Amino acid sequence: MSELENITIETQAHPDAAVIWLHGLGADGNDFVPIVEQLQLPADFAVRFIFPHAPVRPITINQGYQMSGWYDISSLSIADQEDEAGIKESSAILKQLCLAQEQAGIHASRIIVAGFSQGGAIALHCGCRYEKPLAGIMALSTYMPLPDSLADEMNEDAIETPVFMAHGRQDDVVSYDHGLHSKALLEANNMNVLWHEYDMGHAVCLEEIQHIRQWLVDTL
Repeated sequence: MSELENITIETQAHPDAAVIWLHGLGADGNDFVPIVEQLQLPADFAVRFIFPHAPVRPITINQGYQMSGWYDISSLSIADQEDEAGIKESSAILKQLCLAQEQAGIHASRIIVAGFSQGGAIALHCGCRYEKPLAGIMALSTYMPLPDSLADEMNEDAIETPVFMAHGRQDDVVSYDHGLHSKALLEANNMNVLWHEYDMGHAVCLEEIQHIRQWLVDTL
């Protein structure tokens, strides 16, 4: 499995923590690069931000048009006809990115997997199945893919991994209800979820960035 091209930003030399942040469908790693500056993390935080570019693949709902995506979408209702193979493939890619950071000297307990929309779905899928507790899972405007397999596949150590979920009440891409159902599913599996909701659509707002910053500071 080849490692994806990515954009890497280090806030200080010799980082001791990593945030691997996956973009949404049709975007690329550049999408969330500006947020590093917007977060205004404390000056002594040495964090490596990694923004991978998703593979380019045909997307069924877009008439098979090739675009960057972590998995295929074939229905307006994202929870129907899920692309199980694509989800598992991208989850494995994220796992490899985490393992690479471990091999580079960053402990699993200092690694956060994060993502928006499709990217957040992969962060949730991978983070709950990772063999060690991670520093955290950040899931923005997203949902838990393949929910029926979570209880059987979840690593028991994952209950030590805190989860930050944020969603817009007017989201017309990944419905607010999908987000709430995923939060309830995680909590039913003993995961600790910090939930924020905002008056916005399928987006990220300034108040949310402030909440992300506080969670990162508390978590790291």
